[in-house]
Amino acid sequence: MAERAVDETDQCIKRAVELKKELQRLVNSIIDGDDYSIRDTNEAIGVLSSLMKLKAGKYIPYRVHGGDVPLEFKCPLSGEIMSDPVVLASGQTYDRPYIQKWLNKGNRTCPQTKQCLTHTVLIPNILVREMISEWCKEHCVELPQRIPEIDEHVTELGRNNLNSLLEKMSSTLSEQKAAAKELRMLTKRLPSFRAVIGESDAIPLLLNLLSSDIAITDTSLQEDLITTLLNLSIHDDNKRIIVENPLAIPLLIHYLKVGAIETRRNVAATLFTLSALDSNKLLIGKSGAFKPLFDLLEEGNPLAMKDAAQAIFILCLALENKQTAVSEGVVKVILSKISDDILVEELLAILALLSSQEEAVEEMGKLGAVSHLLTILKKSNCPRTKENCVAILYDICLKDPTNLDDIRLDERKNNTLGNMLIEGETSRAKRKASGILKRAAASSRSLSQHSASSRSLSQRSASSSSGSQHSVSWN
Repeated sequence: MAERAVDETDQCIKRAVELKKELQRLVNSIIDGDDYSIRDTNEAIGVLSSLMKLKAGKYIPYRVHGGDVPLEFKCPLSGEIMSDPVVLASGQTYDRPYIQKWLNKGNRTCPQTKQCLTHTVLIPNILVREMISEWCKEHCVELPQRIPEIDEHVTELGRNNLNSLLEKMSSTLSEQKAAAKELRMLTKRLPSFRAVIGESDAIPLLLNLLSSDIAITDTSLQEDLITTLLNLSIHDDNKRIIVENPLAIPLLIHYLKVGAIETRRNVAATLFTLSALDSNKLLIGKSGAFKPLFDLLEEGNPLAMKDAAQAIFILCLALENKQTAVSEGVVKVILSKISDDILVEELLAILALLSSQEEAVEEMGKLGAVSHLLTILKKSNCPRTKENCVAILYDICLKDPTNLDDIRLDERKNNTLGNMLIEGETSRAKRKASGILKRAAASSRSLSQHSASSRSLSQRSASSSSGSQHSVSWN
């Protein structure tokens, strides 16, 4: 017991020395630097607090300086240890509040790779989170707490302004239009208003006005109201509040069918953000959203097609929706766009999702998807596109081995899949390419053996026939 007490005392003394050194460094940085950061100030306060608690016998480990943290544990945007690591569509990991802020500004590329995102769903990186937790325990570092989205505080004046706008929503047409436009701008510029509006009666008011005869005939009012709903749907709590209103989904799908192109674009984007919740995916999928999304995808407007593709992708993450999308003709629409070299990366991601469905794979084979996919493999330099291509090819050939004839023909001419085994492709792409080639080779051997067997039988039959004739003549 005495030895343990001595060890704990030594540890406290050692930790106190480390704390003082860290505090000295931070204080010097603040005093000497003309443009010291708020982070330095917060760290200094945190270290001082830990030092006080250590003195009082209530020590709580301080957060180490960023330079001591392994690079893979730090968010590329904040430079700090991640509290809630999530994976972006590009495969890069970020801290949720910082990447969410990036996406909320309308960015649709990966900050690191600059790659266009096929979707903006953030997937928790549980493995990295656990690794960070273990590292923090081993180094006596306080595990970062998950923090809410960085945002501004809504003042009392802001709340009064919001209440005034909501009152105007039930007033004359001119005041309704002015209020809708201002709400659109507020919810775009100030994320904090999204939460406040969700807590008020604004969403039912917006939906009631959107269902009125006035909104149905006034395209500018439609667009402002739909865009406001889009902005509100970005806030997580509002995703549930909006969908729980029985007017919401039917109205969105109605305007997805009949609205102006900008309105339809924003409806598709709204359905995409609402579908971040699994329960919303199923409800939207069952409510007839797919057909008008396919129509928007065929529209030809580049931005509208992208929004439609993102909405289709996230909805197809739900198994039930995959079956619905396939039965309503998504494969034909996507292959038509891909053959025209439109949104290839985004649409291939959808086909890769759907290739787990037998009906989808069968339809891909019938519509000549193999030749399109082989063409993309030859032209594309994007690893993810090539990976999705070869994964879809694998499923098609697994379903219908007759497609291996096209593979063998292409390999003799171009060695497309063979080249993937020696080039810098992803491990999954190489694995799928190797699997296809092995099946093609096995199928080729089987055909050769069958052909040789047929020739042998034919020869034996001819020999037997000849032998019979000799026998007869000998008699």
